Amino acid sequence: MNIQNKKITIIGAGRSGIGAAKLAKRYGAITFVSDSGDVEGLLNSLEALKKNDIEFEIGSHSDRVYDCDLMVVSPGVPSDAETLINALSKKIKTISEVEFAASFCKGKVIAITGTNGKTTTTDLCGYLFNYCGVKTYTAGNIGLAFSEIAADIKENEFVSLEVSSFQLDLIDKFRPDVGMILNITPDHLNRYDYKVENYAASKQRIYENQKADDYIILNKDSELLMHHYKKCKSQVYYFSLSSKVENGCFFENGLIKFAINGKELFNCKRGDIFLRGEHNLQNAMSVIIAAKIYNLDNNKIIDALKNYRGVPHRLELVREINSVKFINDSKATNVDSVWYALKSFDEPIFLILGGQDKGNDYSLIEPLVIEKVKKIYAIGSSAEKVFNYFHKKVKVEIKKNLEEVINFAISETRSGDIVLLSPACASFDMFNNYEHRGDVFKQLVNQL
Repeated sequence: MNIQNKKITIIGAGRSGIGAAKLAKRYGAITFVSDSGDVEGLLNSLEALKKNDIEFEIGSHSDRVYDCDLMVVSPGVPSDAETLINALSKKIKTISEVEFAASFCKGKVIAITGTNGKTTTTDLCGYLFNYCGVKTYTAGNIGLAFSEIAADIKENEFVSLEVSSFQLDLIDKFRPDVGMILNITPDHLNRYDYKVENYAASKQRIYENQKADDYIILNKDSELLMHHYKKCKSQVYYFSLSSKVENGCFFENGLIKFAINGKELFNCKRGDIFLRGEHNLQNAMSVIIAAKIYNLDNNKIIDALKNYRGVPHRLELVREINSVKFINDSKATNVDSVWYALKSFDEPIFLILGGQDKGNDYSLIEPLVIEKVKKIYAIGSSAEKVFNYFHKKVKVEIKKNLEEVINFAISETRSGDIVLLSPACASFDMFNNYEHRGDVFKQLVNQL
């Protein structure tokens, strides 16, 4: 993309917006950043913009945002935002940050999307490829913004890229060498007119520009994904825990197997994967497929799976005290994620649930809660909703904060129990983000 002396407006001054602004400036664009947020929450961003001599405005979007040849949009900006609607009416080309960054990337892109598991799979993919001797960056919604590193990736290098539906909404020519859709379950429906088919269509944009020499990896066990799947030009691989597949990964007789045209080319034991839970088995399968597409060494793949310990805030073992395990799953910001978390443990669970509710339907986890949970600690602005739904099914107590929860948990749990922070809610009622929530949980546990 030639942007020399082109006027580019960046909407959003978060991590992705700053990365896009620096990339635009690097290639000679006249760059302007606009964010409607308050100054206090963007202090680090403002320092980066000043340091790079990039003009900006904070607090509102002025008409200056439309004085541009191209508008680049951060993933946190709704696609129906007034600024974007106005830009489209003025026939201003509007693209997502991931689309912008991809146009400067010479390496191979493995793009990973799905409702749940994106972060772990993206991190595992980067870890495994590097372990196998292939230089691979990890970027997107995890770690660095794609724009921060896109122009530095060489032709023989890779990027493992976490991509949200919000980023896919505004792509144009984005064409990953390998795409993955890990699953589709109802989420963020307020952004998609409360229609799951619109949300599914957004996810499937990951392969709309792919050609016959590209690859797409799909979860055959995801009912919504398979129901809404539209055929593509790329080569399709599947992974499944419940059925054998001709091309891809499947689980059979305690082994994860990879096959092409029915011919088995790789297998490993379930126990070779350190991470717990069926969902992590699926995540590993998708990465194995990507690794075998590029013919990575079987033994190194297995060693990487044995050694990978997961990402912070995702079923993260914080500490074991008197044989009670404290698990940080703060990244579980929807009910579906909590379902996977509960499925991952056989031990009795003290569950910390609640936060900023996103229209949660707790019936999905009700059977597992009744089966596995000894007690729920309800927190945050949705504490009463959690209490009202579950108090006749299991013991529930409302607590004012995590500190109170931990103090009660350490006195009420017994050897062999699990204290699980898996809130099913956003964190913004009490914390800056899910990382902040998880960090506070870990700090409190480590102070015990």
